[in-house]
Amino acid sequence: MLSQEDLKQIALKGITEEQIETQLEEFKTGFPFLKLEAAAGIGRGILALDDAQCDEYKHKWAEYKAQGKAIVKFVPASGAASRMFKNMFAFLDADYDVPTTDFEKQFFDNLKSFAFYGDLLACCRKNEGKSIDELIGEGSYKAVVENMLLAKGLNYGQLPKGLLAFHMYADGPRTPVEEHLTEGALYAASNGKASVHFTVSHEHRDMFKKKIDERKNVYEQRYGIEIDVTFSEQKPSTDTVAANPDNTPFRTEDGKLLFRPGGHGALIENLNDIDADVVFIKNIDNVVPDRLKGDTVKYKQVIAGVLVDLQKKAFGYLNLLDSGAYDHGQLEEIIRFLQNDLCCRKGDIKHLEDAELVIYLKEKLNRPMRVCGVVKNVGEPGGGPFLTYNSDGTVSLQILESSQIDKSNKEYMEMFANGTHFNPVDLVCAVKDYKGRPFNLPDYVDKSTGFISSKSKNGKELKALELPGLWNGAMSNWNTVFVEVPLSTFNPVKTVNDLLREQHQ
Repeated sequence: MLSQEDLKQIALKGITEEQIETQLEEFKTGFPFLKLEAAAGIGRGILALDDAQCDEYKHKWAEYKAQGKAIVKFVPASGAASRMFKNMFAFLDADYDVPTTDFEKQFFDNLKSFAFYGDLLACCRKNEGKSIDELIGEGSYKAVVENMLLAKGLNYGQLPKGLLAFHMYADGPRTPVEEHLTEGALYAASNGKASVHFTVSHEHRDMFKKKIDERKNVYEQRYGIEIDVTFSEQKPSTDTVAANPDNTPFRTEDGKLLFRPGGHGALIENLNDIDADVVFIKNIDNVVPDRLKGDTVKYKQVIAGVLVDLQKKAFGYLNLLDSGAYDHGQLEEIIRFLQNDLCCRKGDIKHLEDAELVIYLKEKLNRPMRVCGVVKNVGEPGGGPFLTYNSDGTVSLQILESSQIDKSNKEYMEMFANGTHFNPVDLVCAVKDYKGRPFNLPDYVDKSTGFISSKSKNGKELKALELPGLWNGAMSNWNTVFVEVPLSTFNPVKTVNDLLREQHQ
């Protein structure tokens, strides 16, 4: 099935023939649905902390930072903003010339409220010789949108979200990239330095670098710290082969295999390359202006405090198990910690002999750990926190997407529909073991949790394979804890009109 030319092509990407064969087999077999025990909730896998507990965990985080640990803020930022402007691209293609849908009317009625309005006005004057008001006055609505979306103007239809003007300040507009630099300074700085890592696409890397070079010193002076910014790109070796509807390899017009990016799960490789003790992860578009950052900063410190507190206890137990100087009562104490604090349960644990029990406890305690902020479910699309069965028979906490749930299972769909909480991608991760060695994160991926979607290329249907998602199957075999955080910390921008919400004004 694979020719010598194919083998050369895949070798150049750093992919093996075996990987391609595995992927083609996965198109045939599909991926199994996950077995669910219950949706997580308060008292069932989700911690709800009172003010005193929040203060205690903030203090623990401050103590940890004072030890000079390496802390990194990791921001997936490679996504283009084209989906954010889907409605406005549709307006350009429409057979009418004036705003007709509610979305279009809202956009034009509030144009002056967008942080990019000044830049758009300058583009219209330069390209059309008229102001926005003049263009609208003569009915040239599409000219305004063209100057926003197309290369002749702001080119927002092709830029990454991280480089769009999101928020307006007295000194001008600010992009999400800059908001993340500010956040890094406020909760992730250690040793007088905040380290922020952006994963970017190759074609946008220079633009990100230029923006940060222009603005970084502003934030360094404001917060009195050094800000160290690094970049990485999704590795070609994480691309996946595309297939025809009959599961044979999809080929381009020149006969070559077609590869597609493996989705955000590919970024587990980028995360694995980060040298840090603790890593914060948050999406590029979930940012707010400075006036609303209080809750974000507080709860980032809180979930980080929960993480380092749990890690300290796990490390203490691992060192005790290593010493051999423990009694049965201490083993029972460790079991309670694993079951109650880390929410990892094994039904037949009582049947294990002490020697087997110690092996099991070491294996479960000595894993990467993450604490995830979750918000109350308000109907946003996306994943939620669940208690699920793992391949070894244990039950633990996972973040699931709807694609991982058997839609024909009425009980499971009710769990998903009635889940009380939602995953806003608000994670803090401990990625070194109790001896200070970095975990090899790809070892903890559940490879059976990828998914297949239908796409097209040049009008031809194809099947695309996505790797286990970064905060889903790619972190399946981590110790996971959920903490409820307020909705005020979750303000994603999925469409351009989301920027009109009060939180972004």
